[in-house]
Amino acid sequence: MARSAQAYVRGNTRKFYEWLETAEVSRLPRGPAVWIGGDCHLGNLGPLADEDGDIDIQIRDLDQSVIGNPVHDLIRLGLSLATAVRGSDLPGVTTASMLDKMIDCYEQAFGGASKNPESQHKKPNSIRKAMRRSLNRSWKQLASDRIEDTNPTIPLGKRFWPLRKDEKHEIRKLFEQEDVRRLATSLHSRKDKASIKVLDAAYWRKGCSSLGRRRFAVLVGIGKPPYKGKNLCLMDIKEAVEAAAPQYPHVRMPRDNAERVVEGARHLAPNLGQRMVAARFFNKSVFIRELLPQDLQLEIEQLTHDEAMKAAGYLAAVLGKAHARQMDTSTKKKWREELKRHRTNKKDAPSWLWSSVVELQIIHEAEYLEHCRKYAMDLALSRRDKKVY
Repeated sequence: MARSAQAYVRGNTRKFYEWLETAEVSRLPRGPAVWIGGDCHLGNLGPLADEDGDIDIQIRDLDQSVIGNPVHDLIRLGLSLATAVRGSDLPGVTTASMLDKMIDCYEQAFGGASKNPESQHKKPNSIRKAMRRSLNRSWKQLASDRIEDTNPTIPLGKRFWPLRKDEKHEIRKLFEQEDVRRLATSLHSRKDKASIKVLDAAYWRKGCSSLGRRRFAVLVGIGKPPYKGKNLCLMDIKEAVEAAAPQYPHVRMPRDNAERVVEGARHLAPNLGQRMVAARFFNKSVFIRELLPQDLQLEIEQLTHDEAMKAAGYLAAVLGKAHARQMDTSTKKKWREELKRHRTNKKDAPSWLWSSVVELQIIHEAEYLEHCRKYAMDLALSRRDKKVY
């Protein structure tokens, strides 16, 4: 996380939730009770393929999804975009204009009959490139990116670690369950009744968040050997933990954390939700999904003023679409009116969005510098100890 302030913002979700607990919440609009992503930074949006191979930009990480206030997603995205703007050495005027664009495009998702409000906005180059890469990716590229090999095994190394015998046995048992078998055969026109076979599995060290939690990559063969092309699939098993995102009180939501994540995905990112199931692994709550070649993370490191404006408008519309699909016409109208009521000037971002993003940037910048200081001290001590020995 010391690599950049943007990486720190992405990896330090809890700081955002801590701020929400202490912030003057009364100044924020109280939105309808809908599923929210809970952690909608730039890296958690990107191209996702549905079971027919069609691609949309959607929320791609739903670990923190809860039924809560939709403005939390908007603030989190605003903070992520504002941090990217600062990292691109753009002036504060760009941040102010970008937040104006965000709220305009988000509001538009709740008016009119369009089911794809993001289509009304120009895609920034970064998103166009991600979509092109996504459309052209194959199993070979997925294997190269995820497991560094195109043979039907998972090579052990820095990212993939060996499993214990009992873990291998538990994974095989898991894939004998009918709902998990159906998940593996549901895509790429595979035969519904086809048999499946676990070919290989490994612990997947994927970022700091995977340490201390169960995370496995499982290579599965569909039908009869030889297994290649659409008859191979890479499954991701991830332990679900309690959401830190604030949720509305007295709402009906699955108690099981994996079921909560899957339900959130089905509402917010149907391309992903339709290829996920919840399960138990050693009595731990886990969710399973098939990784597709088209699934990519948005990588927006450097922005121009024009790119920042396009990214803000397009991604805010994507977020608005995810929230709006859960509302009836009356609820959408009321929510749009509530958002407009909090704007003193139609051409300005509302004060709650501006002040929230500015406060969070100040907090994260200070925390990031302190993190870097400690990291540098630890690095110096480590080098000194090596010289001693």
